[in-house]
Amino acid sequence: MIYSYFVEKSIRQSFDHVNNHRWDAAVKALAPHVHHRVSGAHALGGERHDKEAVRRWFERLGRVLPTLHLTVNHIWVKGWPWHTTVFAQWDGTATLLNGEALYVNRGLHVFILRWGRVYALEEFYDSQAAAGGLAAQAAAGLEEAVAEQIVS
Repeated sequence: MIYSYFVEKSIRQSFDHVNNHRWDAAVKALAPHVHHRVSGAHALGGERHDKEAVRRWFERLGRVLPTLHLTVNHIWVKGWPWHTTVFAQWDGTATLLNGEALYVNRGLHVFILRWGRVYALEEFYDSQAAAGGLAAQAAAGLEEAVAEQIVS
């Protein structure tokens, strides 16, 4: 289906924006009252309910894991333009500041789209690996890695 092709291309582009720290482009397709949820009791966890808070979250992601690279392995698109569900399975890696360890994680993003806008985004991944990577960054002197969650 042509619609699925364009949705997949758009989702892959959004991951590319994140990999290259293009935050304006990364949040462009978000609805003003988007629901963004990331599991885990750490600086990247929590829930946000507006586009500006998600932008601040992306900016923090870039600061606490500056070398993070997400590789999209599979994307599944289901639905029609007025209600589309997208699953994107990925592998993520980053070099940690201590130079002794590599951050590795694997996850699944679930997007809910309506007419090309992202209304919900939930991230499922190994939250313990994320917390461990953030703790290592904090131990190397990056205080924001253990900051309070960005919530709205």
